Amino acid sequence: MSRKIPAPVRNPETAAFWDAASNGSLLLKTCRSCKQPHFYPRTICPFCNSDDTEWQTSSGRGTIYSWSVMRRAPNPYAIAFVTLAEGPTIMSNIVECDFDALRIGQEVELVFVPAEDGAAVPMFRPLAHA
Repeated sequence: MSRKIPAPVRNPETAAFWDAASNGSLLLKTCRSCKQPHFYPRTICPFCNSDDTEWQTSSGRGTIYSWSVMRRAPNPYAIAFVTLAEGPTIMSNIVECDFDALRIGQEVELVFVPAEDGAAVPMFRPLAHA
């Protein structure tokens, strides 16, 4: 039995993010004023408070900043902070891995896992060479 992923909550600010995820892309917001990419998707830049933001496609590559394994869950899973190549750090799950082999600084790549409603949820897996 695999772990059920709750359906994501869509709203007008995040609709483009979830639409892109369903097409296999991870979007980040980038501020046109201060040039900083940021995550979680929102209209206002958290660095300079500008509302001049745009969507940019992430490479889907990153490194594990920190992680924890939920071993007591009925279906154990790993949750992690992943620092993307573009700069922002996001919270996600690490999948398709040996939990005991996870390491800080380990390179990961984007994968999409279906939620209960079929929506694509971005998660990460260790790179094959890592």
